Amino acid sequence: MKTLRLFTALLALAFVLGSCSRPAVPAKSTPVNETAAIYPDYRGVTVPPNIAPLNIRIKAAGSEFVASLTGGGRNLVAAAGSDGKLSFDADEWRALLEAARGDSVRVQLYALREGGWVSFPAYAFAVATEPIDRYVSYRLIEPGYEMYRQLGIYQRDLTTFDEKAIYENNRTFDSDNNHCINCHNFQQNKASTFLFHVRAAHGGTVFVRDGKISKVDIRADSILSGAVYPAWHPTQPWVVFSSNQTGQAFPIAGEPKAEVLDYGADLIFYDAARNAVRNIFRTDTLFETFPCWTPDCGRVFYCCASLPYVKGLTGGARIDTVLMHNRTIRNDLMSVPFDARTGRFGQPRTEFAASARGKSVTLPRVSPDGRYVLFGMADFGQFHIWHESADLYVKDLRRDSVYALTAANAPGPDSYHAWSSNGRWIVFASRRDDANYSRLYIAYFGSDGRARKAFLLPQADPDDNLLRMKSYNVPELTVDAVTVTPEQLREVIYGSQGSKATYEER
Repeated sequence: MKTLRLFTALLALAFVLGSCSRPAVPAKSTPVNETAAIYPDYRGVTVPPNIAPLNIRIKAAGSEFVASLTGGGRNLVAAAGSDGKLSFDADEWRALLEAARGDSVRVQLYALREGGWVSFPAYAFAVATEPIDRYVSYRLIEPGYEMYRQLGIYQRDLTTFDEKAIYENNRTFDSDNNHCINCHNFQQNKASTFLFHVRAAHGGTVFVRDGKISKVDIRADSILSGAVYPAWHPTQPWVVFSSNQTGQAFPIAGEPKAEVLDYGADLIFYDAARNAVRNIFRTDTLFETFPCWTPDCGRVFYCCASLPYVKGLTGGARIDTVLMHNRTIRNDLMSVPFDARTGRFGQPRTEFAASARGKSVTLPRVSPDGRYVLFGMADFGQFHIWHESADLYVKDLRRDSVYALTAANAPGPDSYHAWSSNGRWIVFASRRDDANYSRLYIAYFGSDGRARKAFLLPQADPDDNLLRMKSYNVPELTVDAVTVTPEQLREVIYGSQGSKATYEER
């Protein structure tokens, strides 16, 4: 009897295994001179060897579809029904990319039509030797940026499709607890030390250092406004912030759809160990913003616009004047030296006079090797998330040259960019798909100082990027995962008034 039950079980297992046969490449197919449209468009891109599967949807006529991927002596096959959605086995995908590391993968697509299988012209994508940092963190927010509710900061594992919340605000409207969270920033691509701001209810700047959470009020009478855009010192518990008086404007016609602009902006220095803050620049007509440290800690890069027409103006008169001149506001790329022994900053210098070319720079980020400054540039302004003219540029500090990252750029706003820790990958937000929602793109940055074609963040379901009704904002790459929980952060945010930073004169 036991023998009969064992035989029956083995027969059932064999049936299950047999019914789950692996997809196969069609034995016969007719080549067609027709390029199959795919989403996302992964043709000709360069990908990290540790990226999650580039699942795609074939947008072509057919009742069934097959993809055959070949590289490094390995082959991976996936099949799809009439929806054309091809999902690749994760283990086989990793093995394929590892085998093709430093080379390329050839992709052959097939479709079943009334007369039989057809094969489309093959395409390829390159596999770099250098990996990307495993995690990317970002804010998900309504694209209009008018509402505080239902937004959060999340962390995605780039080697898989796993996403988890770092912190979310209220899921439903709550006038007593409604708050915004923004400007998350990590120290040197490591998740053990980071910060983000809480605005409105429960306001303050939240610091996480080696698992310990605190909330700080960095405002002071001698500082223009609160702390806004942050930049961690690479090794010390120091942060340079811009302090901005910021507002929004919504044009009734034309481009951009929404505009974020400053009515004043300075740079401040915060010592987290001593909970002390001081001004670096306190200026009336120079608007300094978006600071960034160099890896050797010897300089801070930032953006600066000159608005002489606001001198002495305050309140509504200042706001009205800035709005009137909005399309003439242009930022230059600047830097200022820093002496760690004395804690003093030196005299600023102009790194790139974009305003002289009728352009405006934003968000400088220095590469980990200290050679390149990655920044955005558009026709005007400093907050380019809606600017059609916004593209990515670099300055080669060794050769003193500035040029566009042409292969990575595309029509539509490209903004909010960050480096990987090895300097070979950049991640940025772009509205190139539909001009409404910003989504994450990744591009390889070669040793030649040039970028390769950018690719859309892969998803388990390739349509997820289209179906998610949120914009990705402020991507940051880290080598490890955030370990504090949303509950721990919420306890501090809701339960603590936060310590008051001490203002110091220098």
